[in-house]
Amino acid sequence: MDQTERRNYLIKNLINEQPRFRGIKPEIQEDSARRQLRSLMNIRMPAPITKEFEEIQDAYLKEENGKRGIITVSDMEEVEPGIYLWKGDITRLAVDGIVNAANSGMTGCYQPCHNCIDNCIHTYAGIQLRNACAKIMEKQGHEEPTGQAKITPGFNLPCKYVLHTVGPVVDGPLTNEHEKLLASCYRSCLELADNYKLKSLAFCCISTGVFMFPNERAALIAVQTVRDYRTQTGSGIEVIFNVWKDKDYELYRKLLGRD
Repeated sequence: MDQTERRNYLIKNLINEQPRFRGIKPEIQEDSARRQLRSLMNIRMPAPITKEFEEIQDAYLKEENGKRGIITVSDMEEVEPGIYLWKGDITRLAVDGIVNAANSGMTGCYQPCHNCIDNCIHTYAGIQLRNACAKIMEKQGHEEPTGQAKITPGFNLPCKYVLHTVGPVVDGPLTNEHEKLLASCYRSCLELADNYKLKSLAFCCISTGVFMFPNERAALIAVQTVRDYRTQTGSGIEVIFNVWKDKDYELYRKLLGRD
């Protein structure tokens, strides 16, 4: 199968497994078909998939992820010993672990083609990631508390693992509790990464964006928490601050003494 054939197979199967979608036809134009596949994956509830579907999906995603370009630590700017700064798509990073800014349900974003990091990570990891998260939540029996972390395989992503953490939502004035919870997100991920013997970990800008944590204060907490953890524990884990926006890139460069 080539990529078009794989994509058509996946779209048809995702449509056919949902009675409410039957009668919908696969898109023909490539960009529209890509969006259709992503939308169908995004809204699919956790459920088993067949071995054939998994194999075709994995082949499709691995080729798509390869086309987008894989980034390693050697491609990044080391701003302090063991600390790197990189601007771009976190789903392209071939590191041991990347951090997902999850919601308390922990099974991903269900809004079709939403541009949040949670949606992007689940899209390029594949359906197995949502299923793995659902199993964790079923066993846990309650929503994920803010400031903690869980770990799953990266599945079709270039990284080995995804660490999922729920950051604080700032729906009013910023408080000390918000700041403590954000620091806890970073420390929980670092502790979990060290427990799993990860050698490199990429952080997104947790709680900024739709969770409304002020970017400048969030960056300061992130940098200080990572520095303190490395000093206090002697951890040798390489940490990457991964940003998407120019504003965050400039904030981190300033905090890390590069400007």
